[in-house]
Amino acid sequence: MTNEFQGRRVLIAGGTSGVGLASAEAFAARGAEVTVVSRSEDKVRRAVKSLGPAAAGHVLDLRDSEAVAAFAEGAGAFDHVVVSAAETPMGRVDTLPLEDAYAAMDSKFWGAYRLARAVGVDPAGSLTIVTGYLSVRPGRASALQSAINAALEALVRGLALELSPVRVNAVSPGLLRTPLWDGLPAGGREAMYEAASQRLPVNRVGEPQDVAAAIAMVAGNAYMTGTTLFVDGGGSIA
Repeated sequence: MTNEFQGRRVLIAGGTSGVGLASAEAFAARGAEVTVVSRSEDKVRRAVKSLGPAAAGHVLDLRDSEAVAAFAEGAGAFDHVVVSAAETPMGRVDTLPLEDAYAAMDSKFWGAYRLARAVGVDPAGSLTIVTGYLSVRPGRASALQSAINAALEALVRGLALELSPVRVNAVSPGLLRTPLWDGLPAGGREAMYEAASQRLPVNRVGEPQDVAAAIAMVAGNAYMTGTTLFVDGGGSIA
């Protein structure tokens, strides 16, 4: 493991579980001073403890515009920012309550938008937004998630121009073994993973660390901007 981010300040929104926590671990292992933010005080405390003495954490709800602005003003500029925070309930358009649909958009799209417009990023740094391969491969009960992810990827391309020379990219995961699926019965969850493994060209389901490695690579590549990088095991083509 290299120290390519030695002394760099890295902010991970949603950095207390899943892809966000794996990303925080990846940057910390590469020498970064990592700050994680999440809505859960308990998760923030546990994440900071696991990340070590160079880590910091704050409770922050990306749905709260005033709180995001206040945090950004007090935190100062970061070298790299990763947005992995989101709460997006699944469901068909004709069955998902409208208030849940609005909340999903507010959490994942507007949350990223609020942070992007408020937080300071060093001109030589980067902003990376985690989206999802449903942007190009929608399912029968994921029209909303497909639309949100596609909107974020379009936002990334626009921000790459507006925020230049800051580099702005999206990393788009496929199905991963994350706490997102912990609510499913264990047998059903494993059956879902097995079925996906049989369908995917890589013959396995992804892990948060697979996506974290891509996020660190994107942040460290000074010639990437306006790009969506798919880390989906071939899910978008299978």
